[in-house]
Amino acid sequence: MTDTGSTGADPDWEYQPLRLPAGVSRLSAATRLSIHAEFAGWELSRVLLYSDGTRKVWLRRRRTTPGLPNPLP
Repeated sequence: MTDTGSTGADPDWEYQPLRLPAGVSRLSAATRLSIHAEFAGWELSRVLLYSDGTRKVWLRRRRTTPGLPNPLP
């Protein structure tokens, strides 16, 4: 997977990188990611675990097309 960010390189998905410090427990990380999933619609795309204990996480969600403006009454 390549990181496309929010640049528009992938028309179907938008990505958000997130770095978790070394001191964050696995349970705390899971809770934080669950909150992103529940309230903002993100899902886990990729995780990199570095030797110093930090984690780089990529979240993704489907892009939504902006709705049409409401017609005048």
